[in-house]
Amino acid sequence: MYNVQELKLFHFIPSWYCQMLHNWASLQRHIHLMAPKSHRIRQLAAAEATMQGTSKKPRSISTEAPAAADTPSSSMKHSFSKYAEYLNQLNDKRERVVKASRDITMNSKKVIFQVHRISKNNKDEVLEKAEKDLSAVKDHYIARLVNELQGTDFWKLRRAYSPGIQEYVEAATLCKFCTTGTLLNLDEINAMLLPLSDPSREPLQINILDYILGLADLTGELMRLAIGRISDGELEYAEKICRFVREIYRELTLVAPKMDDSSDMKTKMDVMLQSVMKIENACFSVHVRGSEYIPLIGSDDASYTLLGVPNFE
Repeated sequence: MYNVQELKLFHFIPSWYCQMLHNWASLQRHIHLMAPKSHRIRQLAAAEATMQGTSKKPRSISTEAPAAADTPSSSMKHSFSKYAEYLNQLNDKRERVVKASRDITMNSKKVIFQVHRISKNNKDEVLEKAEKDLSAVKDHYIARLVNELQGTDFWKLRRAYSPGIQEYVEAATLCKFCTTGTLLNLDEINAMLLPLSDPSREPLQINILDYILGLADLTGELMRLAIGRISDGELEYAEKICRFVREIYRELTLVAPKMDDSSDMKTKMDVMLQSVMKIENACFSVHVRGSEYIPLIGSDDASYTLLGVPNFE
């Protein structure tokens, strides 16, 4: 702002106007000096901040602090990546195990169907072929399952391969009974599977639960076998099957209530009881009414049925 002396240099400005400006400037200085101290301090602080803001340098970003802050996040991402990879591998392995279990089930059923072709004339031939097919199931399909499960928790994937193992137990025990008339126990089955495993790793062993569930299914196949033997004239063999199935049912009635998977076992026990009753009724009919149709059992005449009633179809 120009003072009065400087304004007088401009000769075209009236002197009264210069004096008025001088008086106004004096009044502003007097008001500023009369202002409270806190107000002056705030004005000075604002002015200082303005001066610092104009001359403030851009603040540099340190890389060390953010790196330390990102360490937990990077570690968490790495952990989740490992978990995701583990779950993906486990799901892929479960799919392969399910496929192997289906192959075991399908080929074990073929062994059972082969056993049901047995008759008085071809018993040795049929059983020899069934034993060969059962060995093929073990060497090809169960071996593939063993390779998938080695080094893992067998109980973790048990639901995936349990149906195939139960069907294999059913086929193996059926062949054993038809060959020797005895029951194939769990230790004998596991001994058969032991050479399939790598000696440096934990071998695949069939657990007691799958063995009992497969044994429960065996009684249904023995019932069909007994009915076939009665129609073929082998009454003593059918009675032997009846005693064998009745003994299995009696023993399992003591075990089933204590099993963890009692829901599946309860259903199988009901089916097993029906199988026992069918075999007993068939054998009882032979003893009571045997004189009516025993001479016709095993006859080549197709016009007669099991009960001796003529078939006119």
